[in-house]
Amino acid sequence: MIEGLLDLASAFGLSTSAGLNAYIPMLVLALLARFTGLVELGEPWAALTSWWVIGLLAVLLTVDVLADKIPAVDTVNDVIQTLIRPTAGAVVFAATTQNTINLHPVLAFACGVVLAGGVHLAKSGGRPVVTATTGGAGNPIVSTIEEFVATLVSVVAIIFPYLILAWLFLLVLLIYLIVRWRRQRAEARAATSTRTGRPLQR
Repeated sequence: MIEGLLDLASAFGLSTSAGLNAYIPMLVLALLARFTGLVELGEPWAALTSWWVIGLLAVLLTVDVLADKIPAVDTVNDVIQTLIRPTAGAVVFAATTQNTINLHPVLAFACGVVLAGGVHLAKSGGRPVVTATTGGAGNPIVSTIEEFVATLVSVVAIIFPYLILAWLFLLVLLIYLIVRWRRQRAEARAATSTRTGRPLQR
């Protein structure tokens, strides 16, 4: 049970990282699976630990990092990555949860696609704003921050999945508190409107 939750937390962290950069979480997962006992990949995901795959991921990561630093080119790269990042999210989610949770592949892929795709949409939507407001000068800085965050979250997701679980708990708690506060506020406004006889203003 606990192991399954930890693997689920790892899958969540890796998939969201894939929304920032498709190759960082896959490379982190491949390297840690090959050189440590922190994660074990079953077939067909064990192929990620192949030197050929690791080398290919390293090359693709280098190209992506360079392309993401150049204004206009980074926008084109984001368009290309619209399919790649959700796919990477699906792969790492399925690979991480296969041995313990044993999710149906379609469900695992769907979870990875939704998580990585959501982060990717937010990233690609914000990048043109950065380009417009900084004249492109802020793109390399933002890109470097995104890569750092993707690397940090990917490593933490595998080595310290408890931290991801804690973050998820805080996120759910925050969403619950916001929803509850909005509901109480709406009820209070409705009660005030009823007492004063004034129509409720939105």
